[in-house]
Amino acid sequence: MIRDMLAWREDARHFDFQGHQIAYWVGGSGKPLLLVHGFPTCAWDWTPIWRQLKSGHRLIACDMLGFGLSDKPRSGYSIHLQTDLQEALLGHLGIREFDAVVHDYGVSVGQEMLARHHAGESAAKLDQCLFLNGGIFPDQHRPRPIQKLGISPLGFLVGLLMSRKSFGASFSEVFGPDTQPSEAELDIFWEFIAHNRGNRITHKLLHYIGDRVTHKTRWEAALVNAQEKIGLINGALDPVSGKHAYDRWREVLPAARHHLIATVGHYPQVEAPAEVGSKVLEWLARGVTPEA
Repeated sequence: MIRDMLAWREDARHFDFQGHQIAYWVGGSGKPLLLVHGFPTCAWDWTPIWRQLKSGHRLIACDMLGFGLSDKPRSGYSIHLQTDLQEALLGHLGIREFDAVVHDYGVSVGQEMLARHHAGESAAKLDQCLFLNGGIFPDQHRPRPIQKLGISPLGFLVGLLMSRKSFGASFSEVFGPDTQPSEAELDIFWEFIAHNRGNRITHKLLHYIGDRVTHKTRWEAALVNAQEKIGLINGALDPVSGKHAYDRWREVLPAARHHLIATVGHYPQVEAPAEVGSKVLEWLARGVTPEA
């Protein structure tokens, strides 16, 4: 696993975004497929399904601003800025049409991309957008205690108090009981989070929770307008956005695709990679035909 992580780091490419160096990865061939990671991790989250997906797709994934191996400025984080970053990466690579798979923090980026596409504000055409666990509907998001602290006036304490040990205990709570991350996996997640003292800005990255409330109407409308080309793969045991969020998806978006994995939590691509990869490939191959 450590060898895989070192190879991943070696494979990183970089481009400039508004004066910041952004790490990104590409692989495979075929129609471009953008992978957008979650909080507090990074593009490494996609490695369990990377090989499976790249067989028929040109994969693109970056560490967003403030995450992983990308630059971590002291301020300026918002979902709109991270969406600008994704669009800049697509432009840097000359991509004009793509599909996307988005997770956690990345679901808000996906919703903003859909909203821009619907309004004709994007240079590249977004076709299918597939969602994994995340706060798609703000009233269904159940933040963890560390997130509640992070968005409070004492949010700076999160970075000061967070350690590898406390991170491992908190992070493991969002996984299913039978799919817990190993200590070696937690070490790697933590290494990317703590790179360049990234753990000290954790509370600033939590800006997205407020963004979701502010832009609720815009982002939920984006889903309603795109039901024929979106889908949700959900880990039911996720305490943050599990089956309760899946049920809301089915209620609000009856024409959209959906797939529930009963035995996993918040990171289905890590906890059930074969099933997630197969479902993503199936849906992408079927195009915009919704699942019955």
